[in-house]
Amino acid sequence: EPIQIGALRSLPPTTAKVPAMPSFDVVSQVDMQEVRNAVDQAAREVVNRYDFKGTDTKIRLSEDGITLESSAEGRLEAAIDVLEGKLVKRKVSLKAIAGGEVKPAAGGRVQTSFSLNQGIAQEAAKELSKAVRDSKLKVQIQIQGDQLRVQGKKRDDLQAVIQLLKDLDYRLPLQYVNYRD
Repeated sequence: EPIQIGALRSLPPTTAKVPAMPSFDVVSQVDMQEVRNAVDQAAREVVNRYDFKGTDTKIRLSEDGITLESSAEGRLEAAIDVLEGKLVKRKVSLKAIAGGEVKPAAGGRVQTSFSLNQGIAQEAAKELSKAVRDSKLKVQIQIQGDQLRVQGKKRDDLQAVIQLLKDLDYRLPLQYVNYRD
């Protein structure tokens, strides 16, 4: 008897999940609470220190950064040192602040402003992803807004990328978050 071949049945779609590759995100964030605490501590120290008496030195935190103002350039430099010391003590990287050029202000005073680096700018993201690609590690790197996503089949490759980025000593403070296996 001939074998009858029935009509081809359509196979149900596979419900097996494709295993997600391990990944992590590279971000550059600043803990604003720690910055606020450091600015408050520095402002308090400037008010109380004897060598700042009569200089009317001020340290302010605003939406767009940190502003320092004083009657003398030497006292302004000392206030910057105090602020940087307080930031370091509170574990805020000095790479997180940019600027600091001393400019004359009204009334014969001098001032300086620091901006806070939040997020990885597009240009910096391109530089970092190029450095990772040039390392020939078997990972994919994607720029996602102000952060980078690194994916690879092996955890060891991801750890090698983290080590590579730490060794670069990049101009931004980098954190490695959302590690998924």
